[in-house]
Amino acid sequence: MTALLEETRGGIIDNVHHGHIAVVDVGGRLLFAYGEPEVTVYGRSALKPMQVLPVLESGAADHYGLDEHDLTLCMASHSGLPEQRARVLALLQRIGCNETDLVCAATPPTNVGAYETLIKEAGSVNKLCNCCSGVHAGMLATAAYLGDPVEGYHRLSHPVQQRVLEAVSDALRYPVDQLTIGLDGCGIPTFATPLRHLAWGFARLTEPDAWSSRRAQAVRRVTTAMLNHPELLTEEDSFNTHLIRSFAGRLIAKEGAKGVLCLGDMTRHVGIAIKVEDGNKELLPSVVMEILRQLDWTPSRPTAKLESYIRQPIQNGQGDSVGAMRPTFTLTRV
Repeated sequence: MTALLEETRGGIIDNVHHGHIAVVDVGGRLLFAYGEPEVTVYGRSALKPMQVLPVLESGAADHYGLDEHDLTLCMASHSGLPEQRARVLALLQRIGCNETDLVCAATPPTNVGAYETLIKEAGSVNKLCNCCSGVHAGMLATAAYLGDPVEGYHRLSHPVQQRVLEAVSDALRYPVDQLTIGLDGCGIPTFATPLRHLAWGFARLTEPDAWSSRRAQAVRRVTTAMLNHPELLTEEDSFNTHLIRSFAGRLIAKEGAKGVLCLGDMTRHVGIAIKVEDGNKELLPSVVMEILRQLDWTPSRPTAKLESYIRQPIQNGQGDSVGAMRPTFTLTRV
């Protein structure tokens, strides 16, 4: 069985969600698992900390003066807050590009307040609002700095995406010719591997010495930015941000679309990858908290907000508690 979590309502089980978990050390050894750790999964936005590596390795980040805030946005699934949009626009202007150069679609901010403010101020939804605009800006920076064509930077055949492909393959310890390649929601390639390799990639992110000397410094800068500015990966009041802050430098985390979330423990050098089969991301916080409980990974700075994700309540539109999310899985030591 692969049931991860049950939703209860009115005293009965209302919904059951199935999924898979892999816990892997930096050497690639599977430590714990649930379901099928070898199931093939698209990493989607969870791969962004690896997709950003060419921005650093090419020299583009230093040439254009990207600080940690900029770098974090270059691997973010941001919420379209005004300050996030402004920083992405400033980066585009520094590299001689503008919003029209972005391939990602014009989508509303995922932050409801930011969207409402945009409407009240008679602003228009644009490509900067897209949660992936920072990632695209980083790829444009790489192309501009190296003298590659800006047009078509999103295509797999473009030199920028070829660099990304190599970096992701290296991170996940999975050969390029075995990667399954699809198109992500924002228009750039995304890659699928066995779930175990996603976990392995995050374990490797926690240990720069596991990489070649050429890439180790870039990995350090990526994880430092994630730890120092988690609010730019999404927004301040998000599970991802609360989790990273509560572990005070010990844990990195990045969610991907359709029920994917990956974690890396900076002290144990262990990675975790989760895939919810039906793509429901609402239950991921409860699943993560249960994994941490079973592994006995305790936050350094526990907060009431973080603890509220344990057995998350289900609320209706009026704010009434009508049920709860109840994890049902037990990790198996391999």
